[in-house]
Parts: sequence; structure tokens; C-alpha cells
Amino acid sequence: MIALFLLRRLLELALTLAAASFLVFGAVHLAPGSPESFLLGGRAAGPQALAAIRAQYHLDDPFLLQYVKWAGGVLTGDLGRSMQYRSPVLGLIEARLPSTLLLITMAAVLVVLFGVGLGRLAAVRGGAVDSAVLVGTSVALGTPSFVAAIGLLWVFSVQLGWFPTIGSGDGLADMIYHLALPSLALALYWTGWLARVTRGAMRDQLALEHVTVARSRGLPEHLVIRRHVLRNSLGPVVTVSGLTISGLVISTVLVEAAFGLGGLGALLESSVQVKDFPVVQAITLLVVALFTLTNLIVDLCYPLVDPRVRLGVRSDAG
Repeated sequence: MIALFLLRRLLELALTLAAASFLVFGAVHLAPGSPESFLLGGRAAGPQALAAIRAQYHLDDPFLLQYVKWAGGVLTGDLGRSMQYRSPVLGLIEARLPSTLLLITMAAVLVVLFGVGLGRLAAVRGGAVDSAVLVGTSVALGTPSFVAAIGLLWVFSVQLGWFPTIGSGDGLADMIYHLALPSLALALYWTGWLARVTRGAMRDQLALEHVTVARSRGLPEHLVIRRHVLRNSLGPVVTVSGLTISGLVISTVLVEAAFGLGGLGALLESSVQVKDFPVVQAITLLVVALFTLTNLIVDLCYPLVDPRVRLGVRSDAG
């Protein structure tokens, strides 16, 4: 059962990546502008020079042939050469991936801790606490990541001087210090979203009969909340947490640019501007892969948080 489920989901993952790779490859090539203009640096060039550039990057090949060559290279670990940096794309990604992954991880931890914590607090306490959480989450949801980044930089870096204004640091401890503000800016919006979802799911559970029965039996309130309310609310919370990770990957572009981190987000931004085909395709495909893998992990986690769910199939009972 488990093996068949994993096999089916891995097949779906492969098909999703194949379809996404084709769409990404086509979208990049349909975008206005041409990479030759960047490679020439604005200099005039004769037909022979243009033909040499197009031949080097296979730009004159039919579209499908270009895609097949690129996809075949991806399967063997060859993501091509960057037109902007004149170096292998894989090396560029490997150099920038650690700081981006650490940034996403730190932001995800903040989102889960504060999102679930605030949502639980609002649902259980109610009254003024609930109102304060709703106001705070409304502000978080209405604040774009780049606005939060600028505000945090101005207060904690420029005015107070507690954190650096640029760079991702060297070594794990230094990187965590440098990424503290970026991760907070990145997590703000998604924390508000997860808090709202957690609050709503727990309030729904609090209104159900089994919670009233548990209280009438004299079960301590903290056990009622943990066993009968929070646990039964984890389904939507886990789903939103998985979507949050995918959203964090996309949101890194603006945050990394604001803090000058030089990670994958900044690399993607600069590559889009100069139409560096291989880099844009590789990073976009990596984002799609992370998204689909996250969905797979969420499906595998469901049976752990809801006994009625077995390998992606929800029971009709209850």
C-alpha cells in the first residue's frame, strides 16, 4: 500500500516536472528581447558574429530540439552555461543555494511557531486577545515582504545598528545573524495567514460536541485543547504550512534584493533582466520541484495528524 502510493506520487511528480519544464522553457523563449543583445553588450555586430553566438547557444535550432537537448542535459546534471556569467549553471546554483535554503528554513520556523502559536492563543483566549491577533494578522497580511524588509532595515540596521544592512555572512552562526532580519521580513505575511487558518480551524473544533463531552468528564482544559482541539485542527494547518514553504521560495526574490543577499532569488532577478535562458530555466524548475516535493511530504504527514486519512485518501467517517 505504502509502496504503491509512493510510486504513484513519484510518477505524478515526474510528470509534473516534465510538463513544468516544457512550459518554463517555452515561456522564457517567448519573452520579448533576445540574449544576443546582452552578450554583445550593446556593440554592433555583423551577421557572422551573430551567427556564431546563436550557434554556440543553439539558438537557431528548432524549439523542440532545443528543449530536448536542454531536458536531456538536466537529466544528466548538466543545466547548461550561463550567458551572463559564462560559467556552468549548476555551479552558480550550488554557490548560492545554502544561504537561500537557510533563509527559507529560518522563515518557515518563524511562520510555524508564531502562526500556530498566535492562532491557538486567539482561538482559546477570545475577547481582547482574539481582537488583537486579528488586527495584527491583518497588518501582516497587508504588508508586502519588500515593505517589511525596508522597514526592518531602517529601524534595526540604520537607526539601532543591531543588524548588518547587507550580505549573508560567512559560517553558520554569522549567516544566521545576517539572515535574522530577512527571515523576519519574509515570514511576516505567511505568519498572518497561518495564524488566521489555525484560529479558524480551532474555533470550529471548539464548537463541536466532542469537546463539550471531554470538558464534562472533567478533563483538564489544557488536555482538551491539545488532544481534542489542536490535534483535530492540524489538517488545514499542515496544508497551509506546506503551501507556505512554496510561497517563501517565491518571496525570496524581493527580500534578497532588499538585503543584498546574493542568493538564488537575486540570481533569478538578474537573469530575467538579461534573459539568461539557462539560469532562469534551472531556478524555475528547482522552485517547481520544491513545490511538488512539499505537497508529497504534506500528503505523507496527513496520516500522522488525522487517523481518518490514509495515504492521501480521507475517510468518510467522522
